[in-house]
Amino acid sequence: MRVENPRVLAAFTDLGVEHCPGERLADWTSLGVGGPTDILVIHEPRHMPELVRLLDAEGLPRRFLGGGSNLLVREGELRWVLLHLSDKEARPKFHGNCVRVAAAADLGRTVTECAKHNLGGVEGLIGVPGSVGGALRMNAGAYGIEISHFVKSVELYRAATRTIETLPSAAIGFHYRHTSFAAGDIMISAELELPEKPYEEIRAAIKVCNEKRRASQPLNEKSAGCIFKNPPGASAGKMIDELGLKGHRLGGAVVSERHANFFVNRFQATAEDLLGLIGFVRERVRQAFGYNLEEEVIVWAD
Repeated sequence: MRVENPRVLAAFTDLGVEHCPGERLADWTSLGVGGPTDILVIHEPRHMPELVRLLDAEGLPRRFLGGGSNLLVREGELRWVLLHLSDKEARPKFHGNCVRVAAAADLGRTVTECAKHNLGGVEGLIGVPGSVGGALRMNAGAYGIEISHFVKSVELYRAATRTIETLPSAAIGFHYRHTSFAAGDIMISAELELPEKPYEEIRAAIKVCNEKRRASQPLNEKSAGCIFKNPPGASAGKMIDELGLKGHRLGGAVVSERHANFFVNRFQATAEDLLGLIGFVRERVRQAFGYNLEEEVIVWAD
């Protein structure tokens, strides 16, 4: 989707929006696949309602692009413009044992910044790729914790009301790798309440988590993290491993030998390669174990 109307382009400047025409999503996603579209980088989130009204008036469909670490996008020109929050002013602001952090901030760097202020609890999220906003939307978790355990409130653009609102944690439905946010909601910032811990204790826990990830995940290859959610009481990766599918290849996509629930783009895979591999593995698991695995990765293939 291309934006070419000079009047609209001028309005973007007034709204603090940077217009990036014809960007390939392959360059914006950790899987390294995806076709071109215009990306609108938002430097002034308070102008979100005006921007949405402008896009609607021009008949420009839109989607939101976060950190791109959990996203599988088809090839070919996309039929939406993408909204993307700038992370240039994403440093956290601390007050007591609470921290206000921009949704565009990198999740790992946020964990590290909190550690420097003797605030812990979120050490397990250190290696989860992507932004704070993406972690909020998916209720990211690892090593027994989820980000929802620490959320005090979330500031967001609400698609239903077309306003910017602040929701307390109690008003948000947090579930396993899912939340009650609507598809068009855009997280702007969050306030987290974290337990105080000595910095050296937090740093030691971060080191342990990093070592576990290096030993068990293909960190040096293009991936989107876990492809499938774990069914209740079961492990998707364990089932895929037991079927002997580690190393199975379809086109340029491969089931990682290091972690069976990671599919990697090793040989210039296309979206079709990855989708085909997802379908193949899901069917094998269904036949062998009776589970119809649900994708954890977000697929834009329509």
